[in-house]
Amino acid sequence: MHSITVRIPDETAARLDRLAEKLARPADSVAADAIEAYVAREEWQIEEIEAGLAEAGRGDFASDDEVSAVLTRFGAKPRNA
Repeated sequence: MHSITVRIPDETAARLDRLAEKLARPADSVAADAIEAYVAREEWQIEEIEAGLAEAGRGDFASDDEVSAVLTRFGAKPRNA
């Protein structure tokens, strides 16, 4: 396991300590879980953005009818209606 040093504001450190205490876990374990969740979320988001850009680069867009169907399904009125 890799060890790093992270500087965080005092108030954030205090919040982390309070949370760790409520969870009955060491603060470094709670911090490691938080970093893992952040990294996973950011990786996912970047992958989705890159996939969307690749689709756009290929000209793979939803048709007007497909967009209208989605808008209608969610109760929004399509612009061209």
